[in-house]
Amino acid sequence: MNSSASGAGLQIVPSLSTIREAQGFLAKYFAPTRLIGAPFLGQKTGKNVYLKLETELPTASFKVRGAFWALAQRMKRGPIREVVACSTGNHGAAVAYAAKEFGIAARIFLPTNCNQVKRGRIVTLGAAIVESGDSDLASAFTLAAEYRKQPSVFFLNDATDEDLPAGPATIACEIFEQLPATSAIFVPMGDTALIRGMAAAAKQIAPQVKIIGVQAESAPSYYLSWKEGKVVGTETCDTIADGLATRTPEAANVRDVMKLVDDVVLVSEEQMLRAIELLLLEEHVLAEPAGAASTAALLQSSRGYGEHIALVVSGANISREVLRRAAGGA
Repeated sequence: MNSSASGAGLQIVPSLSTIREAQGFLAKYFAPTRLIGAPFLGQKTGKNVYLKLETELPTASFKVRGAFWALAQRMKRGPIREVVACSTGNHGAAVAYAAKEFGIAARIFLPTNCNQVKRGRIVTLGAAIVESGDSDLASAFTLAAEYRKQPSVFFLNDATDEDLPAGPATIACEIFEQLPATSAIFVPMGDTALIRGMAAAAKQIAPQVKIIGVQAESAPSYYLSWKEGKVVGTETCDTIADGLATRTPEAANVRDVMKLVDDVVLVSEEQMLRAIELLLLEEHVLAEPAGAASTAALLQSSRGYGEHIALVVSGANISREVLRRAAGGA
């Protein structure tokens, strides 16, 4: 399936005015991330390739954009005592960081055996941690949803929060300002807040630009849903890319992805490992598996996307074990 989305006739959410408001708000807390040339990738693909370094943000992940914006919007609607989140790591760290900045307590629900680098970052930021006792994020979600029933507790769920996508949408705004000739953007897809926000911005600013989502072969729920035009869950989502590990898509998110995203591709575990190695050794950029997924996708499917391609490097919180595997040390 190819959605061939265009902005014409569509009511796109978030609106461009909201995205611009988020861009101005976030500028108070951190500078735009760099978009750098990737000469090795360019030579290998015959394209002009650029890396959008979301790794430069606090907590080394794009997630702070959405956490800051969504938490600030919630605070406008009334006081909260504590913000909670369920996460495989990066969203949890982002919520913890934003909560600390705004002077609010944070409690993060994590699956067992989560990425220890990400867990350590959350601890450093002073948030309380609750481990769910299960390796699946679904159990952490269940605990967080129960905890939110207490008074003045806000559950910031990045898969369903309506305000949050305007935060990551600002990445697309920055890319178009940094490279007006952009022809395509490759975007990792986990809970889809990143691609839904970026695609919404793109279809309103530069609808000719192709938005390509990237999922792991071992966690293809949104790819399958996009392809079949309905919600398709998977029994497992066992992938080294914990940032892409979604098993049960949200129906509303599937509809948005179908409406706004031009193509979705899958990458294997081996392809992500090789992309991590290539980015580190050839482009001198550290990326976690989800952050390297866009590079892995470009290397296997660069045709038909024009000459100026941006790859979102969404995070750099890689475990030592996966880094050793990528570098051939295990």
